[in-house]
Formats: sequence, C-alpha cells, structure tokens
Amino acid sequence: MNTRSIYFRLILWYSGLIVVMSLAFGGYIYQGVQKRLYHEMKQTLTHRAENIAKSILPRLHDETPAVLAAQIKEVYSPEANGRLIRILDQGHSIVYVSGEPVDGHFDPAKIPVTTRNIQTKRIEQISPDFAMFIVTFPTEVQGQSYFIEMGMPTDDIEAALKGLIVTLFFGLPVMVLIVSGGGYLLVRQSLQPVEDIRATAEKITFGNLSNRLPVPKTGDALEHLSMTLNQMLNRLEAAYEQASRFSADASHELRTPLTIIRGELESIASEQNLSEVLHDRIGSVLEETERLSQIVESLFAISRLDAGEAKIQHVQFDLAALVRSTADQMSLLAEEKNISVQIVADTHVLVEGDPSRIKQVVVNLLDNAIKYTPKDGSIIIKISAAQRKAILEVCDNGIGIPASSLPHVFERFYRADKTRSRETMGAGLGLAIVKSICLAHGGNVDIQSIEGKGTSCRVELPQDKSIETNG
Repeated sequence: MNTRSIYFRLILWYSGLIVVMSLAFGGYIYQGVQKRLYHEMKQTLTHRAENIAKSILPRLHDETPAVLAAQIKEVYSPEANGRLIRILDQGHSIVYVSGEPVDGHFDPAKIPVTTRNIQTKRIEQISPDFAMFIVTFPTEVQGQSYFIEMGMPTDDIEAALKGLIVTLFFGLPVMVLIVSGGGYLLVRQSLQPVEDIRATAEKITFGNLSNRLPVPKTGDALEHLSMTLNQMLNRLEAAYEQASRFSADASHELRTPLTIIRGELESIASEQNLSEVLHDRIGSVLEETERLSQIVESLFAISRLDAGEAKIQHVQFDLAALVRSTADQMSLLAEEKNISVQIVADTHVLVEGDPSRIKQVVVNLLDNAIKYTPKDGSIIIKISAAQRKAILEVCDNGIGIPASSLPHVFERFYRADKTRSRETMGAGLGLAIVKSICLAHGGNVDIQSIEGKGTSCRVELPQDKSIETNG
C-alpha cells in the first residue's frame, strides 16, 4: 500500500477523525448514563427517606423502638432487599439501623455514620467487589433534628455500565470499519474525476494533441484546473503545429538549393585542371552536402508523417519476406565488419501497410545495429505474430545505450554518443523516423538496452482482421 498516496492519507485522516469522535461520543454516553443512573438512585432513596420522615418519624415518641423497626421492615423490608436504613438523632447517635441483609453482602454496623448536617450522597466501598450508594436526608420532627441514611448496592448500576462498555467496545470498532469503508468509497468516488483526467492526459502524445481532458462539472478548483490544462494543450498544439510547419517548409525550401549546390560542386570536381588539394576539399564539401541533404530529407519525411500528409499505401505484404530481402541488400555492410546476421521468422507474417515505409523502418534499425556492433559481433532479427500483431525484433550484442539516454532515443537530433554518431554520419533522426512510421501505421516501437551488452528494438504493427497468420 502506498502510504504517501492521497487516497491513503484522506482515508487515514477520515478514519482517525471517526475513531476520535467515536471514543469521545462513547465516553460522553458512558458518563451520561452513569450520571443518570446514580441520579435516579438518589431520587429513589431521597423519596423513601422523605416518606419515612413524614409517616414514621412523627410516631417515634409514641412507639417503642421495636414497633418502629417493625413498621420500617413491613413497609421497606431492607434486609430482604439488601438495603440500608439508618436513623440518627441530632447528635448523630443511632436511633434505628436495619439488620444484616439476607445475602450477607454487608454489615450495617461497619458502615461509617455521617457526621455532616446537610443532605449528602456518597459511595462506600464495602469490599473490593461490593459498594453501596448512601443518601443522607436531614429532617426535623417536633423540633428535633434527625438524619435518615438510605443505602442501596451499586451492583445493578455497575452491571448496566459494564454492559454498556462491552457494547461500546464491540460496537464502536464495527461502526468505525463501516464508516471507514464508506469513507473509502466516498474518497474514491470524489477522486474519480482526477483519475479520469490522469488517464486521459497519459494517452495524449504529439500524435493526438487534439484530444482534451474531461472537464468535471463540479464548479470548483478541479473544473478550473481541467479547463486551464485544456487551454495549455490548445497553446501546445498550436505551437507544435507551427514548429511542424516550419520544419516541413524549411526542409522543403532547402532541398532545391542543396541540389543546386551539390550539382555545381560535382561539376567543379569533374574538371581536369584542379589541384589535388582543391579536389580533396571539394570532395569533403560534397560529403557534408550529401549529409545535409539526408538530414533535410529525413526532416521532410518526419514532418509529412507527423502532419498526416505522407501518402501511405495499404496493401497486404509478407513482413518476413520484406525483412529477408532488405537484410540481403544490406549484407555487404555487415560483411565489412564480419558481423553475422541471423533471421528467425515464422513462415508468413502478413501485414497491411506501406511496404516502402516499413522497409525504411527495417533499414534504419538494421543500419543502427550494424553501426554500433563491433567487429565479429552478431545481430538476430526475429519476425513473429501474436495477439493480432506483427512483431519485428532487431537484437544485437553491440555497445548498448546508457540508461540515462534510453528515454530520449526517439527524440529528433538526440545522439547518445555524439562523437561516435559523428563518425558514423548519424544525425539522430533514424529512430525518430522509425517511430513516426510506426505511429502512422497504428503501431509502436520500443527499445531495451544494457550498456556494453547490446540493444533490442521491438516494433509492433497491427494486423488486419482478415489476415490469417500461418506459423
């Protein structure tokens, strides 16, 4: 999982906020329930103390303690119900105290007597697992002050609170998981327009600059960003078209003067009265003129391919046969360096396209392989078909291409080894032409290389559905 992604961070913050809010809400619920339960217990005990003060204490002087105890036992049954009832006079001496409860959880004689003269409430911890909630109710009967203490075990309240804790302990994680899952779906839904923009932007190349990014109708920064990027693409497309037109026009205009210059130089070089030094200089200028003419022709071809102006025939032909014949024509270049060229091909690999353009691809790839493979090296050409695609691979064991240069090899005028390219008359346009031709045919080209070990170029061309490949 990518912990730096916006998905992860949003969900993490969202889930963390839910956890904090859930814990705070659970604590609030627990405190509220606890407070409410003890308040109700206090109200119950206070109400009973008021009843004793009104109905039993006024007869205290007329009845014996035994009769008073019998009346309290008859009405409230403290021993049977596990309650504490204790009546104190104004000196906090015990006038009456209930007996030990039937369950024997506490001894009333061991529970401390209040020394305060106001209404109070307190919890007495009788044992580690047993506590009692006691309310002291002051009253006055016939000019005499009394204090009535009413006590009740907290077992029921603690049991209810423990049940609430268990519910929160298991319920809150489930709620957090559900809410986090919903948050994930919400984040994914919210960021889907961003993913759509990214996917579309990734597909935009110089071959389809007319494509535009989707503009989500959100009315926020995302919509404004998409519109701004589309405006940038408009400017980029205009600039690219202008550069392409300039390249095409310039290369077209240069062809005529270069032809004239080359013709004049050839005419001068053919004269008999030239000195050897001057003849060599004219020959050197002719070589550079020829090199410049090749660059201009390459630029013109690339410009026309990019602009879609180059006429591409669509005929069926055998790619394997085309590669074999082209390799035979270039065999002399390989023989000069004692380079073995091996062709591994299916019987028939039929494609539909322009044979002359595809031959140009084969020539450029094979020419590069021969140039950058040392003497006694080897080149393997593979032609096959898979998944409705014709595949051409040219592999050599030459000097290879540095890893830092691989992303740029299809750029115009880019040369990984400028010194070496100069020696081999390279201008850095061969692979650019290969890519333009492949794109014009709806195909693609890829290159893999390890410096010092060799290079592998892979061309994929789509086959027509009506073509059957026999391997």
